[in-house]
Amino acid sequence: TAEVAKMTLDGKTVLNIDKPDHPVYQKANYAPTWVAVNEERFGGNGDIWVTDGYGSNYVHHYDKTGKYLNSINGEEGKTGAFSCPHGIWVDNRKSEPELYVADRSNKRIQVYDVQGGYKRAFGDDYLTSPDGFITHGEFLMMPELYARLTILDGNDKLVTHLGSNEDVVKVKGWPNIHDHLAAGKFNSPHGMAADKAGNLYVVEWITGGRITKLAKV
Repeated sequence: TAEVAKMTLDGKTVLNIDKPDHPVYQKANYAPTWVAVNEERFGGNGDIWVTDGYGSNYVHHYDKTGKYLNSINGEEGKTGAFSCPHGIWVDNRKSEPELYVADRSNKRIQVYDVQGGYKRAFGDDYLTSPDGFITHGEFLMMPELYARLTILDGNDKLVTHLGSNEDVVKVKGWPNIHDHLAAGKFNSPHGMAADKAGNLYVVEWITGGRITKLAKV
C-alpha cells in the first residue's frame, strides 16, 4: 500500500498520510512520486503537497497534521490536465511563495499559489521530461528523464542544459542499457541534490542505479 511518511532523522515515523477519500480512486491507483512542504522556517504554514504522478495524475493538499484539504489536477487554469505530475516544490525565491509542479509527460511546469490557485505555465518550448526541482542561489535546476539536466534563472528563463544525451532514449531497451553509459553524459536522471559548495549529485533511473557528481569549477 502506497503512503507518505514523515520521519525523524533517526528513522522514527511521526506521521503517515494515506491516499485521500477522493472519487478519482474509484478507478485510479494511488502511486505518489513526490512531496513538498510549505515550510514554517520560510514563513509557510507547514502544508503538505503530494503528487500522485504514477497513479491518478492528481496533486493532493494536506495541512501539517496530515488532514486532507483539497486536490488539483491541472484543469484549474487554461493549461490543461496534468500528465505524470512527477515532482513538486515550493519556491521561496520571490516575495510570495509559489507551488511548482513538474508536469512531466506534458513537457512543462505548471505554477500555482500555495492555496492551489492556478497562476501560469511555462517550459513547453524547451523542456522534454522534467522530474523535479532543486535550487542553488538564484538558479533552478531540474533533472529531466530524457537524459539531461536543465538550469533556469530566477525568472524561469533557460540558462543551459548539462550532460545532454537525448539520442540514448531512442535505443532499444532504454533506460536499462548499461553498455551505453558514458562519463559526462546522462542516461535517465530521476532526482538530484546540491551541496553548499554548489556540487551537484544526480541519481538515474536504471537497473542498479547510477549516481553522478558534477563538481563546481
